[in-house]
Amino acid sequence: MAKAAPKIRPLGEKVMVKRLEAEEKTKGGIVLPDTAKEKPQKGTVLAVGDGKLLDDGKRAAFQVKKGDKVLFASYAGTEIKVDGEEYMLMDESDILAVLE
Repeated sequence: MAKAAPKIRPLGEKVMVKRLEAEEKTKGGIVLPDTAKEKPQKGTVLAVGDGKLLDDGKRAAFQVKKGDKVLFASYAGTEIKVDGEEYMLMDESDILAVLE
């Protein structure tokens, strides 16, 4: 049973992402220990803020939405831990692409 996402509402142009699990094996079938696993740069958008505040006082619309699978920069965002689960808060500009 999957845990429900925490009740966190990102502010402004922030996006909350749950990083996808690291690969357990290489393509050749070698099982990787935890210390050798690379943190994936893919995740699922769990929540978005209100949007970037523009000079005219309006909010910019997001290009991503809740549920999107995204690819983000290596050192993007801030990792947070809530109820033992790890999440990332990042600017929408840290997201490189939406995976379809």
